[in-house]
Amino acid sequence: MVGRELAEMRSQIGMVFQLFYLWPHLTAIENVMAGLTDVRRMSTRAAAEMARAQLAKVGLADKFTAYPEQLSGGQRQRVAIARALAMEPKVMLFDEPTSALDPELVDEVLAVMEKVAEEGMTMIVATHEMDFARRVADRVAFMDEGQIVELSPPQDIFEQPTNERTVRFLRKYLA
Repeated sequence: MVGRELAEMRSQIGMVFQLFYLWPHLTAIENVMAGLTDVRRMSTRAAAEMARAQLAKVGLADKFTAYPEQLSGGQRQRVAIARALAMEPKVMLFDEPTSALDPELVDEVLAVMEKVAEEGMTMIVATHEMDFARRVADRVAFMDEGQIVELSPPQDIFEQPTNERTVRFLRKYLA
């Protein structure tokens, strides 16, 4: 794959990391606008409009001017989701998006992700949030030591797992 083709493919993928990676010196709206103005070369006015819409979509309409240090972990993660969505990707990748959050903040991030899924976004999510996976996923891949050991619809994975490693994990999870 040539560099230009790879760049085009990457431009269609949104990524949300477990540690947010927000610019500490930029407000929430500026964090969302950065990719739009720097990568997409969007005008400041258009980028601000898109950023406002995406921040409102994730429930942060009242936090446009807040800096990351003024936000909870869940709010920071929702800014990161808004930033990725603003780029209008075809696919969103989530790497343990709730693992760095306090338990009470997990639900607010999962609710936003569920809304994004309901709107038709293709998402690949690495998570230990089994209730979320059961409720939202079309397919669940269970991995062990970097290998997919079981790939099925959620109902099959949770009700009739076929791999012994999956069975052991779910026994602990469901206990």
